[in-house]
Amino acid sequence: MPSSAGKDVTIPKEDADSAVHPRISVLVPIYNEQENIPLLCDDLFRVLDRLGCTFEVIAVDDGSRDGSFAILKAFAERRPELKVISFRRNYGQTAAIMAGIDHAAGDIIISIDADLQNDPADIPALLAKLDEGFDVVSGWRKDRKDAPIRRNFVSGVANQLISRISKVHLNDYGCTLKAYRRDVIKSVRLYGEMHRFIPIYASWLGARVTEIPVNHRPRRFGSSKYGLERVAKVLLDLLVVTFLDRYFVKPIYLFGGFGIFSLAMAVLCLVYMVYLKYAEGVSMIQTPLPILAALLVLVGVLSTLMGLVAEILVRTYFESQGRTVYLVGTRINFD
Repeated sequence: MPSSAGKDVTIPKEDADSAVHPRISVLVPIYNEQENIPLLCDDLFRVLDRLGCTFEVIAVDDGSRDGSFAILKAFAERRPELKVISFRRNYGQTAAIMAGIDHAAGDIIISIDADLQNDPADIPALLAKLDEGFDVVSGWRKDRKDAPIRRNFVSGVANQLISRISKVHLNDYGCTLKAYRRDVIKSVRLYGEMHRFIPIYASWLGARVTEIPVNHRPRRFGSSKYGLERVAKVLLDLLVVTFLDRYFVKPIYLFGGFGIFSLAMAVLCLVYMVYLKYAEGVSMIQTPLPILAALLVLVGVLSTLMGLVAEILVRTYFESQGRTVYLVGTRINFD
């Protein structure tokens, strides 16, 4: 019987492609979740194995100080689909999700928390909604198992505020369980606490965004990594997102508009000074109006100059990277 030793093994092309280009990439940001990781991996792989398609799980250890990385490393030895990224220190959930997106190879990217509050059993429902033609499907923790006031109420107010300002109406921006088509987020860059705003970024690119109710389970091990201080960070990030949406390409509209407003207020102050002088007989130096008018003129001029500098920076940004201010969806009969 001839020996097969030394012979090359040919892998079918479709199998080789599946090994390096899975259909689904699941991103799991992890920080000090050593008790939850074994249960999460069991639940997650049980669901993914039943999907009948190729997948990978990218676990990003965000500088955990417990045994999270060791547990992930041991599990990865048994399941090659599990890929582990370990940060040198804690950078935050947004950075962990960004690293997962950068390393993901799947056509569909799904993010999920490691604290067992998101249910992996909801993943098929997210995929089914994508199959209906949507590009982003966000989970909605309709029956949320968290503190009623400190978490649920504050989150509800924040979600309404974000929806009203961004014009992308979702009931739960804070739910990590989301599914995306890769092509709508591959160029998204995230900073601060902006991972919750990915649906907004995707909407800017013309993506169809929707939301479905998902199961939310009470935390079994560990404690939440977020406090009320997160509210201030979210509000500041929302301010940045609003600026990028409305004024990134034409910052002169914001800075120049404020400059014109300041100059107009300065004119009103001058007019009122003249009125007080000749109609009421009040000396100009007896009122703070001269100083106020001078400050408003200064602010108006500086704001306008900042707008001009911002315009130069925006043009440098686009031209140095060869980027355009538009995105093309479809082209026909072009080489």
